[in-house]
Amino acid sequence: MTEDQVPPASPEQSKPNPASGPFSPVIGSIRLFRRWWRIAVRADVDQQAVIDKVREDSGFTPHFAFMTSMSAGIAILGLLLSSPAVVIGAMLLSPLMGPIMGAGFALAVGDSAWLKESGKAILLGTIISILFAGLVVTLSPLQTVTAEIAARTRPNLFDLLVALFSALAGGYAMIRGRMGTIVGVAIATALMPPLAVVGFGLATFNWAVFGGSLLLFFTNLMTIALTATAMAWLYGFRSYLSERQSQFQIAAMVVVFIALAIPLGLSLRQIAWEANVSRSANGYIKDQFGKRASVSQIEIDFDADPILINATVFTPKILAGAAEQSSRVLSRNLGKPIFVNVEQFKVETGEDANSAELAAAKMREQAQQAEIQVTRLRENLALIAGVSVDDVTLDTSKRRAMVVSKVLTGASLASYYALEQRVAAGAKGWIIRLQPPAIALPELKITDGAVDPASSNDLDLTIWASERIGLPLGISGIAANRAVAREVLKANNISVAQESETAIPGSAVKLRWLAPPESSSSSQ
Repeated sequence: MTEDQVPPASPEQSKPNPASGPFSPVIGSIRLFRRWWRIAVRADVDQQAVIDKVREDSGFTPHFAFMTSMSAGIAILGLLLSSPAVVIGAMLLSPLMGPIMGAGFALAVGDSAWLKESGKAILLGTIISILFAGLVVTLSPLQTVTAEIAARTRPNLFDLLVALFSALAGGYAMIRGRMGTIVGVAIATALMPPLAVVGFGLATFNWAVFGGSLLLFFTNLMTIALTATAMAWLYGFRSYLSERQSQFQIAAMVVVFIALAIPLGLSLRQIAWEANVSRSANGYIKDQFGKRASVSQIEIDFDADPILINATVFTPKILAGAAEQSSRVLSRNLGKPIFVNVEQFKVETGEDANSAELAAAKMREQAQQAEIQVTRLRENLALIAGVSVDDVTLDTSKRRAMVVSKVLTGASLASYYALEQRVAAGAKGWIIRLQPPAIALPELKITDGAVDPASSNDLDLTIWASERIGLPLGISGIAANRAVAREVLKANNISVAQESETAIPGSAVKLRWLAPPESSSSSQ
């Protein structure tokens, strides 16, 4: 056969051999790794036991509903009190991880009934958590955005990564039977606190808080579920899905992660830019005043237009035009309009600047402590009086606090007096006045022309209540006893506007509240 007569190569011979060529070592290594993974890692996994365990924890039950409610209640109280320990306790109690992991495994094996069951538990658990947390906030006198709440309103790309790494650990723990790891995963992903903050935003109509915390919860939810799906695939869990359906799932997962990563990445970029503004402002103002000066405090309002920077500087030399110069330089360097307000305090030396800064810091700390004390005092008075914090009157200059109490079921004047004394004991240096409702006054026993010692406490209560309510009193009893009671009350500046002759057993006189005079009521 001549050279021209060589037969053409068959299709099999014409195909390139993947085992040969420049990539053959890489392809061989991949094949070896897949074989090792299949034999050494996946082979000893009891897939049915794992599926049964995950499925057991992924349904909606009365136990699930109760534990979800309690976890939401504990979480929102910890957030309102800014107590990280209480918030961590709520994370450990939350059962939401179970149905979320169940949804991930159900996606991986293609079990639609299981997926619906897990989805129902997630949806109902989410609604229960939000509504219960919102109810607690509605009933609570504390409704301010604390640092713990604010920390869960600006999710960013780092939160996505935390959820991803935590879900990888959680999926591994589920599959390999290391359930103790789930405790750490529950703390790291923090599913319940964002839901509690959603309830806070709903109850207070704070939609910025509501939206930010809802995005954080949705990020954690989707990341955990989809990562659990990927872990189930890696460990070769049997699937009822066709190859085409599996490919569609993979594409959908990639799309979801990208859709979450974009807004979270933009949020992280904004946070980084704000940190750069703060660093640049602090550095430039320090350089402007020199080493002998001290920048005590910088506050930045990024929501203002233009951005507002307030700085406090202790300096041996007052610089004219420092604020205008800072505004121009920072606006040019950062590319956005910025208005700087510099408050300068003159000191003699650099040591004086440091001393002044320490004194200012101490004053700020004392002011913060005083503000906390005032807030707590207002909340305590509102709580014991059964009113809202807006009904409490505070005069911080004279350190006086007053509240008009509602009628508390079963409470006597002695009860209201005890409540006032309890608040006063915790507010040293304050004058506390709790005005009780005009309820029944105690009788006074008269013996030998004087108030009987056994009625001295009742007399003190009557004087205390009269000073706070300010209504005139009426007296009933025989003339001699009324005269004694009238003189005692008059000596304590209590007006007796009406007397009536009544024979009361035991030589006692009855006291009662009277309506204010017509002239005073009409003038009001």
